[in-house]
Amino acid sequence: MKSLLESISQPTEIQNLNLQELTQLAEECRQRIIKVTSQRGGHLASSLGTVEITVALLKNFNFNIDRIVWDVGHQAYAYKILTGRNEKFDSLGKAGGIKKFLSRDESSFDHFGAGHASTSISAALGMAIGRDLQQKKHRVIAVIGDGAMTGGLAFEALNHNGALDKNMLVIYNDNSVSIDPNVGAISKLLTRFASSRFYNSFREETLEFAEKA
Repeated sequence: MKSLLESISQPTEIQNLNLQELTQLAEECRQRIIKVTSQRGGHLASSLGTVEITVALLKNFNFNIDRIVWDVGHQAYAYKILTGRNEKFDSLGKAGGIKKFLSRDESSFDHFGAGHASTSISAALGMAIGRDLQQKKHRVIAVIGDGAMTGGLAFEALNHNGALDKNMLVIYNDNSVSIDPNVGAISKLLTRFASSRFYNSFREETLEFAEKA
């Protein structure tokens, strides 16, 4: 009998799953990443940390049309698995196999090829500008972590879009993990916000609403 993960042939099928099935899919995806990286090497923790984000994005967006930029390419193993590359995922890192970073040559779902870091917001903003020039309506998403957010390119892109006011979504993945400790005023501000009573109350209420829905 096929697992839920094995039964997914197109990422748009994820949009039809209920909350219980989405939870199961995330767990199966996590186990797939652990199994393959234990044999082939690769970036384990960073990709495990984005499994739920990936499932949620594929539940709500259609990346045949919409555009996504992952700031750190090795966070995207779950994204690779769920966008038609599960069967080949055992070839991770092999010559001619699945690459350990995103690559536009590998899949039409890889909209931007990059290793890391701090480039996602700027790249997504460029895509949003191009979309509007072509008078198209698709959505553009950037996923950036707390480590990459300390880079100057990320600040420049935020400042740029503050002036342009383009319609795009930036997902801030604060997992408190980076190569070195995060420093600076932005890091302190976001830490205070994440530990505030307002944020945590809002988070709990949102989770309760999602479970009931």
